[in-house]
Amino acid sequence: MFGRNKSDNSSNSKPTKTGKIDTLIGANTVIEGNVRYEGGLHVDGTVKGNVYAEPDSTSVMSISEKGVIEGDVRVPSIVLNGTVIGDVYAYHRIELAPQARVTGDVYYNLIEMAMGSEVNGNLVHKVEPKKPQNVEKLPKSAVVNHDNSVAEKPTPILDRVGQK
Repeated sequence: MFGRNKSDNSSNSKPTKTGKIDTLIGANTVIEGNVRYEGGLHVDGTVKGNVYAEPDSTSVMSISEKGVIEGDVRVPSIVLNGTVIGDVYAYHRIELAPQARVTGDVYYNLIEMAMGSEVNGNLVHKVEPKKPQNVEKLPKSAVVNHDNSVAEKPTPILDRVGQK
């Protein structure tokens, strides 16, 4: 940028962290049907079907600039630099690289979009609900205050009538 040589590998270029690749769909491969995977999936070819991974897993999917998915994608994390024609559900995070093209809606928890990426659909922020901690351990008569301290629930006024 600004006077630097484009081949300069300075600290401004952020490497894409995709983890270990367990499954590779090569550039000249066309898969017709749904794909369910675990671990790391990298797509250079074409998938004509839906792609799934368990929402609570650590599975990661990456799609190169040559990769195409014609169907819905439902994965925990995805690094997209290719094309998806369908909805994308990124349960944890999605990274849209400069060549990313999505024709469909993107449902995400965390999103990173590079300049040049396109989403021809809606961006829908879906936050994973967090379970309250220690709620089941509180006595039924307890109240949690705004500062997270626990106090006894006050006795209703009607229950105090006639008591001395």
